[in-house]
Amino acid sequence: MALAAKSIEELLGKEAEDLLTHECETISKKNLHLPGPDYVDNVWAQSDRNPRVLRNLQSLFDNGRLAGTGYLSILPVDQGIEHSAGASFAPNPEYFDPEKIVELAIEGGCNAVASTFGVLGSVSRKYAHKIPFVVKINHNELMTYPNNYDQIMFGSVEQAFDMGAAAVGATIYYGSQESNRQIQEVAEAFERAHELGMATILWCYTRNSAFKVDGTDYHASADLTGQANHLGVTIQADIIKQKQAVNNGGYKALNMGDSSYGKLDERIYTELATDHPIDLTRYQVANCYMGRAGLINSGGGSGDNDFAQAVRTAVINKRAGGMGLISGRKAFQRPMKEGVKLLNFIQDVYLDDKINVA
Repeated sequence: MALAAKSIEELLGKEAEDLLTHECETISKKNLHLPGPDYVDNVWAQSDRNPRVLRNLQSLFDNGRLAGTGYLSILPVDQGIEHSAGASFAPNPEYFDPEKIVELAIEGGCNAVASTFGVLGSVSRKYAHKIPFVVKINHNELMTYPNNYDQIMFGSVEQAFDMGAAAVGATIYYGSQESNRQIQEVAEAFERAHELGMATILWCYTRNSAFKVDGTDYHASADLTGQANHLGVTIQADIIKQKQAVNNGGYKALNMGDSSYGKLDERIYTELATDHPIDLTRYQVANCYMGRAGLINSGGGSGDNDFAQAVRTAVINKRAGGMGLISGRKAFQRPMKEGVKLLNFIQDVYLDDKINVA
């Protein structure tokens, strides 16, 4: 049963009216390529993607509770590497077993499950034909002392293909000293994935200690994440995973004093975006070729208000013109029944026709 609109309003609290009625007056929705039942036909079928890629993209859109809508709900569990297995699975040790991860994605009505070579490979013969696999091909290994934040390849695209994956995923830390190498590695991997017929999803993150200025963190600023998105679609990511924008002005903050970083135009902050969260996320969508590549926002870490935060993120993403959510820790760091319920809450936002694009 779909989540009642009243429940969504209750979860949104004081922000409900603003988030549900806001009209975007910056970048018009008329200029966007919006998610819908015919998205693959209307957008990707016009590109250079081969028929095998189109088939696998369609398989993502045709699975789970959001099948046929053009929206995506993906369960990502690569935190065993990215955040360490002990820290990630201590709240729910059963998820040390890869099968439980896939079961949560299936029971939760997800379009796909995204995880590591090891997790998905260990259960591929049982599940690869039951839910689309997204194999994450690079990771931050988090064991080097002191910690060294870099994304390195953990396997080959051919391995992902052999286990029946519908897509591969990768992360680039834009802004880091290692980003040039990561861009080249991931671009090459995405080219090979497309040749083999798999879709590509890019974890499109910014990372540099200099992006924190005078106590304000600009890693999720609309201007910096927007440019990261634009770099991501340039190397032909079909879908962009991005942290939802929470502020703006990263370029301006980094250019204070004698510094000269990147390029900016004041209209980024006046005509193309406001400080409203839907407008900030709309700017992220615009940088995904106006929606020709789908924007899925990450759900973030788990906490005390997971259900409210997840619904808020979904409402903002959908009304901004995004394609869905990819939420992991909020779901698997709780009992499976609660995790399923949370994933269903997210999906109900996208199934609710009353929540439209701003």
